[in-house]
Amino acid sequence: MTDATTRIAFVGDSLIEGGNWDEWIDDEVINHGVGGATTDDVLARIERIVDADPDEVVLLVGTNDLSARRSVEHVVRNVETIMVTLRRDLPGARLLLVSIPPRGREFADRIQDANRHLRQFVATVHGQYLDLWPVLALEDGELSPEYTEDRLHFSTAGYEAVLGELRPALERLREQPPMSGAIRLPGY
Repeated sequence: MTDATTRIAFVGDSLIEGGNWDEWIDDEVINHGVGGATTDDVLARIERIVDADPDEVVLLVGTNDLSARRSVEHVVRNVETIMVTLRRDLPGARLLLVSIPPRGREFADRIQDANRHLRQFVATVHGQYLDLWPVLALEDGELSPEYTEDRLHFSTAGYEAVLGELRPALERLREQPPMSGAIRLPGY
């Protein structure tokens, strides 16, 4: 890695929006987090993410879909579409897909089902996967009260726990060679 600043796009819902990523990460951060965003919303604004031309993309989205009673299949399909689109339109970018974190235990089975599919999928777009579940979840699948005040959003301690996992994940991501796309010839 050179001394050049890395441009990182953090993409997702309120869990991304609420993070002070530009203070916590020593790189140029573009926060594309929007409170209440679903995977459909991220797809609708994906062009803005691509136009920002980040070197890395950290994607964390899906929990709002599940609370809106969208199916696990809907969430997985949309996240896969987001990742495929990012790989196609940002061929040189490094992609990090963050697991849908735990929240209230009533969501645990559906979240874990979605995460199983996403973990298996991410390698197909040459991305990496960060599983927050072991750090944040209680045995029954509930987001640990140590990390939240409302069973959904991260408290300061929650973000610290996430950063404890995110920083080494970004280091591992950067150890990978940069991605590259096919050479495009004029007129083709």
